[in-house]
Amino acid sequence: MSNPRGVPYETTHLVRDTCLCLHVQRAARTLARLFDEALRPVGLTSGQFSLLNALNRPAPPSIAPVAQLLAMDRTTLTAALKPLERDGLIAIAKDPDDRRNRLLSLTDKGREILAAAIPIWCDLHGAIEAGMAGLAPDDLRGALTGLSRAKTTASASASA
Repeated sequence: MSNPRGVPYETTHLVRDTCLCLHVQRAARTLARLFDEALRPVGLTSGQFSLLNALNRPAPPSIAPVAQLLAMDRTTLTAALKPLERDGLIAIAKDPDDRRNRLLSLTDKGREILAAAIPIWCDLHGAIEAGMAGLAPDDLRGALTGLSRAKTTASASASA
């Protein structure tokens, strides 16, 4: 039985072949798996590496700027922080200037793990960039950055 209001199969192919969201998600999942595997010897996932790297600052940041940098909502970030705190890689302290805020910092153990992870990241990242035949990594980064900043413009257009 055919559904006259169904989506034509050709449309499925169109979305599969042209959808930017799908292509970025697939690439992100592939990269995450590669980095997860590479970082396994130091006990980190790619997401944990990014989080530790985001906390590697001269002064401890609060949750909001870290969430913004990582494009995460505060609730998701808070959940991601818990295992790192439990494992002694980060410390979460009340902000002395505003007791409602929490400040995030790397512990000595967290800095050691991050330091051990950086050469692994450098090697894999370099290999991935070297394998990007015909595409300049800086161009890709620029395009992705532009897309991530365009979210408010796209949201406004879609709802109009």
